[in-house]
Amino acid sequence: MKKLFVAGLLIFSTLNVVGQTKNQIKFTAKIANRNSDTLVIKSRNGFKQVIPIDKKGVFASSFDAPKGFYVFSDGTESSNLYLKPNSEINLTMDAKEFDETIVYKGKGVNESNFMAQQALKDEKFQNEAFTKEATEFAALLETKKKTDIENLEKGDFDPEFKTALKSSFESFNQYASEEYERAAKANKMNGKASPEFDYENFKGGKTKLADLKGKYIYIDLWATWCAPCRAEIPYLQKMEEKYHGKNIEFVSISIDKAKDNEKWKKFVTDKKLGGVQLFADKDWESEFVVNYGVTGIPRFIIIDPQGNVLSSDASRPSDPKLEEQLNTLLK
Repeated sequence: MKKLFVAGLLIFSTLNVVGQTKNQIKFTAKIANRNSDTLVIKSRNGFKQVIPIDKKGVFASSFDAPKGFYVFSDGTESSNLYLKPNSEINLTMDAKEFDETIVYKGKGVNESNFMAQQALKDEKFQNEAFTKEATEFAALLETKKKTDIENLEKGDFDPEFKTALKSSFESFNQYASEEYERAAKANKMNGKASPEFDYENFKGGKTKLADLKGKYIYIDLWATWCAPCRAEIPYLQKMEEKYHGKNIEFVSISIDKAKDNEKWKKFVTDKKLGGVQLFADKDWESEFVVNYGVTGIPRFIIIDPQGNVLSSDASRPSDPKLEEQLNTLLK
């Protein structure tokens, strides 16, 4: 999932249940290439329904829940759900193409399908519009807002869902504008000397950016509490394995709070994380983090052997574009 798409997920997930009465929900899911044997459906008001897989390979459960917005997760990725009275939801998807393959069938699924498709549109918008000049970006964002509202109005949706979605559109558009400005500022760093760091190394002592000069450096800014960060770890580990022995260093910098230092160490040990594992000195307020204008994680950065910024907002390990770029740099 791309950064702006994740933001859209978070915006949706801040929407609450809109009813008080609990209604029975029937939920089944068939998931190819599943990441887990358990699905979890949650809402921000504390509701949680755990659905284990059965002997037939199906996630199935009947439960009571108020009408409103929910998030379902397979432990690696998440998506949005809208539950209505007496809904009978049948979900099919392929976890390898999590967002692209979500399809809801059954009773009371129009809203959930709309959100699934909206998430893909938001991601496409990011990929296309964020490469444009400021005036063109603003025009594309305004067009998107108008189209989103038109599609919402003509759909057969719950009135309370429509009201909430209009509010989420406003929030998303505001975030997109702020993210565009942040990305534009970050791009101005490309080609310039990178800000420095001098952080605690998991293996002992401290490591400076200057210690790594002479190699390309791929930096992952992350935290143990960050689900999208954790989702990138398997891809990052594959990258480390693929480019082992090449002129590149993979550096992960945790911005967990100081009180969670031991939690970070345990996570690195339990997950057998490779590369250079560092712990930032002041979490979000760490000078390196602030100088790069980091407002969301995971964030990836590429620095060249001379210590100059190649990409201040690089592709994620899960993005095939990263491998293409590294192959070009390291050939």
